[in-house]
Amino acid sequence: MVVEDQSNENTGSVHVDKGENRFLSVICGPGRWIKMLSRELHWSFVFGVVSLYGINQGFGGSMGRVATEYYMKDVQKVQPSESQALTAITKIPWIIKPLWGILTDVVPIFGFHRRPYFILAGVLGVVSMLSISLHSNLHLYFALMWMTLSSAAMAIADVTIDACTAYNSIKQSALASDMQSLCSLSSSIGALVGYFMSGILVHLVGSKGVFGLLTLPFALVSVVGIVFSESHVPGFSYKQVNQRFTDAGRAMWRTMKCSDVWRPCLYMYISLALSLNIHEGLFYWFTDSKDGPLFAQETVGFILSIGSVGSILGATLYQLVLKDHPFRGLCLWTQLLFALSGMLDLMLVLRLNLRLGLPDYLFIVVDEVVSQMIGRLKWMPLLVLTSKLCPHGIEGTFFALLMSIDNAGIMTSSWLGGVLLHVLKVTRTEFGNLWLAVLVRNVMRLLPLFVLFLVPKGDQNTFKLPSEIMGEDPEEGDEKEETRNLEMASLVHSVDRR
Repeated sequence: MVVEDQSNENTGSVHVDKGENRFLSVICGPGRWIKMLSRELHWSFVFGVVSLYGINQGFGGSMGRVATEYYMKDVQKVQPSESQALTAITKIPWIIKPLWGILTDVVPIFGFHRRPYFILAGVLGVVSMLSISLHSNLHLYFALMWMTLSSAAMAIADVTIDACTAYNSIKQSALASDMQSLCSLSSSIGALVGYFMSGILVHLVGSKGVFGLLTLPFALVSVVGIVFSESHVPGFSYKQVNQRFTDAGRAMWRTMKCSDVWRPCLYMYISLALSLNIHEGLFYWFTDSKDGPLFAQETVGFILSIGSVGSILGATLYQLVLKDHPFRGLCLWTQLLFALSGMLDLMLVLRLNLRLGLPDYLFIVVDEVVSQMIGRLKWMPLLVLTSKLCPHGIEGTFFALLMSIDNAGIMTSSWLGGVLLHVLKVTRTEFGNLWLAVLVRNVMRLLPLFVLFLVPKGDQNTFKLPSEIMGEDPEEGDEKEETRNLEMASLVHSVDRR
């Protein structure tokens, strides 16, 4: 991406008049901040971040999640265990995310590294959503195919804007934290609005109608590709592609063989895989069971939006209180709290909340907030650890590889959860053993504690890989290092997609 060169004296600060009212300053501050970022980084980059993180992933992703659950339940009429396993397949494009990252970094299309991938992702997403929305009797496996393609479209767009963010973080290091704040705020606000509106829209136009509306966020991704400011790369030799792929693969394999890397990676996979996901069984019980709460569509969307607030609270608590604690101790306590928080679901399914005089609506709102907050607390130290396992020169792509391992753990937990629901015969109409599925899930969440020795004891601020793995060379200049970092700078914005 092309960004106008800034003078060394530029700090990217927001100018505020001394005599301005403080209240007015607070109201106008976000606008000034956005204007400053647009001036320093180019307006097309800011537009791209808000469009992709906020509208496509935050707003569109949250609406798509709710629409998919109702589509599988009401249109395709699949069993909870089957829905659990099939929707996990749609996450495969996120597992191969390093491939998209390397492609955008080393394979330009018509002389551009970013713009064509935005346009391609947008077109692919629009076609996928239209195909589901317009077909009246679409076969289940064709619907699954289009959902997977739309997931691939979102993953390609995500990794491309991540690469642009990494590029600008190198070029404008003073604004790196501002860029991450813009990404996180856009995603969080988009998810809150998306979840809040999802239930209302599913009620008004149905799940297929919502898929039709989701063509708009994907169309906006193509618009980003059209207006995005990027320099043209003339005369690119595609003979270099094989060599670059080979070099990246060798570097990643050399790093993964280090015990300081594969041990925590193995823990992260086990921790996620054994945290069985039985969400579909609970969702069917929430909405269909005569013995359950029988929540309306609007209520489901509102509850999920409140859960997003819990996730934000978890990230804030980690930043203010827990970011300086050692990895192993933090993983121990968050894993224990994660298992205990699952007992709230057990109380709800056994209807113990009613015996205590707590209505379903209030209890599940508290349950969702607590679960999301603890889930974020559990995830944050793993995310920090992941960022510290990346060697110099391939930080972006290796980070994407580690996040792919985590995504594989999440997909495994969905499949294992589907198997558990199937074995216990939890169906669309039979929920007698759902309490047992919840209890098994909670016990399984304790098992990662037995492999906690895989996590390093080091402090989050001081932990560091050996210099031979990090590839540090004191004789290398900063400019050469930045150039190497840029080649594979495909960072993953992962936290809110969980």
